[in-house]
Amino acid sequence: MTDDKIFLPRFGAVCGGVLALSIGVPGAVEAFTGETAATSLAIGLGTAFGAPAVVAFHGHQAHASGRFGAFAFAANMLGLGLFTGVAFALNLVIFFQEPGQVAALTTAVLKAASLVFVLGTVLFGVSMVRAKVFPAVPAWGYGISFTLLAVFAALPDTPWSALLHVVCAAVLVWLSAAVWPARSALA
Repeated sequence: MTDDKIFLPRFGAVCGGVLALSIGVPGAVEAFTGETAATSLAIGLGTAFGAPAVVAFHGHQAHASGRFGAFAFAANMLGLGLFTGVAFALNLVIFFQEPGQVAALTTAVLKAASLVFVLGTVLFGVSMVRAKVFPAVPAWGYGISFTLLAVFAALPDTPWSALLHVVCAAVLVWLSAAVWPARSALA
């Protein structure tokens, strides 16, 4: 493989790993401490690494996912873009507000953006399962765990939501490892 064919998948895989750390480590900590400013900061900023990871995931399966996969990728990217904003707002803005200070319109927009993320995530998860390029467990795990993560984002934190963060991190690490290309011995 040439360097340009190795860089983008590896960049996406590294971004997936950083995203996994920014979701999983705070989730594990929050299981014992509850949400803190430090865990919110890590999650809120870590979401920026989602788009390059999803681009790498789609690039890895695009040859097998067809039109539906392309549509699912597009829907997932739009939803991910919106949910990145939601996660940033929830963890770096709303977390520091006094209860009751968030306008009803803002709450409605955050919920609508989360719904778009859920739809895109489900579609992309289905495309991964149908393409059969990724191992079945993380392919199913992507669609299920990230959908639940969006639902749990609107609810108060519990040990279950903390565990879900760790599950999402494990799925991301597994998918990221799958897209990491090996350098050919002939290259």
